[in-house]
Amino acid sequence: MEMTWAGWRRVGVAAGRGLVLAVVSLAGALALFVLSVVSLAVIPAGIGIFTTPWVLTGVRAFADWRRLVAAEWCGVRIPPAYRPIPDGAKPWTRCFRMLGDSATWRDLCWLPVDMTAGFLTALLSAVLAFYPLEGFALALGLWRAFTDGTHVNWWYGFVPVSGQGSALLAGALAAVLLFTSYFATPALLRGHFLIVRAALAPGQRELAERVRVLTETRRDAVDTSATELRRIERDLHDGAQARLVAMGMDLGTIEALIEKNPAKAKELLARTRESSAEALTELRDLVRGIHPPVLAERGLGDALRALALRMPLPTEVSVELPEGRADAPVESAAYFAVSELLTNAVKHSGADRLWVDVHHTDGRLRITVTDNGGGGARIGGGSGLTGVERRLGTFDGVLAVSSPADGPTMVSMEIPCALS
Repeated sequence: MEMTWAGWRRVGVAAGRGLVLAVVSLAGALALFVLSVVSLAVIPAGIGIFTTPWVLTGVRAFADWRRLVAAEWCGVRIPPAYRPIPDGAKPWTRCFRMLGDSATWRDLCWLPVDMTAGFLTALLSAVLAFYPLEGFALALGLWRAFTDGTHVNWWYGFVPVSGQGSALLAGALAAVLLFTSYFATPALLRGHFLIVRAALAPGQRELAERVRVLTETRRDAVDTSATELRRIERDLHDGAQARLVAMGMDLGTIEALIEKNPAKAKELLARTRESSAEALTELRDLVRGIHPPVLAERGLGDALRALALRMPLPTEVSVELPEGRADAPVESAAYFAVSELLTNAVKHSGADRLWVDVHHTDGRLRITVTDNGGGGARIGGGSGLTGVERRLGTFDGVLAVSSPADGPTMVSMEIPCALS
């Protein structure tokens, strides 16, 4: 293989990165591992419930940084597989949600690997490139600073340096090491990240569970779509379609009476006009139930503000979204989820005020619906929250409920999405 300046530059960059990784692997992984063990040990005392989420967040940030440099420096992709935690969750919820995530335990098991095998591979990639410099310096006369010419006071690898002849042997060994580093240093750096991937990447069982969950949520989505289609068909048949049929019959009667009994025809014409207005209203309500026009035209923020205006209770909407919009299916799911939550709050909470907060951070759409009612809301048992949870599950979203017995109730939703 031909050696080029670009290749030697690649070796130098890889060696520098290996040195950085060696320091970070030993110091960072050791510190986080000790903090994690201590924090987990004091969970029974109650202190760890508050400290563990912070420590584990630091471990995740450390692992995410390694994923980032693995992709940028060596093209090694290590997908994260953390279960999302709703924004605003209480320390107890955050602590045990994170401890119940298998990705958390992979991170913790990876830390000892990183400060041993990870440290050695990163350090060796740096040493293999930088150590030859010492051998060349000895060959050029630096050996005189370490020996009097008769006794061996310095070793370079396995070569005892006692004079110029042995110093030249050290230089020859350095040349061999430098030649080896041209091929081995980038490979060792990549090997470091392959070890990281082996420790952090999700296993087959976890991927199989992921497929199972996605299959269930997709099936729920299909069932929901079929139910929605049947509802639309029923509403059309019993509502607008029936009115249109009646209008057709009235128009036939008007046509027969227009000359014989103009007064009666005029009366029927007025009634037909009212029926057409009612049919149009029903069609608009039906369309709004399928996909609100304001959602398609103005986006999620304005659609939720319009929804709040139709609520029988005072509803405050706070929207902080950067420029751009989520995909239409995500916006639709978020809109109808909020609509369901507001409807439930109006019917069951006994609240006199509602709040909706929407923002997008870290690649997630976060929505919180709060009421000042009596509380006691729970997921399951046929509640509307179960349907909302399934709707969000279709998009890998999560739902969390905080609803003590005397209120208030806060329902938090998160949907992974990008704004475009």
